[in-house]
Amino acid sequence: MKLKTRIRELRARDRLSQEELAQRVGVRRETIGNLENGRYNPSLKLAMDIAQVFGTTVEDIFTFEEE
Repeated sequence: MKLKTRIRELRARDRLSQEELAQRVGVRRETIGNLENGRYNPSLKLAMDIAQVFGTTVEDIFTFEEE
């Protein structure tokens, strides 16, 4: 299964750069890029922190799809 995220879409909606989101959740910008490109699976804490920034649920941002 492959992790799919809506981070890029939500960042665009809120006009946040990868760097700004990274600062808000306490990770490096590269981590956000890797999440957006499906090269990194977040910890539960990071997923929850990202959801909090966007005012939504983890399930609304992260889903798994069959490869």
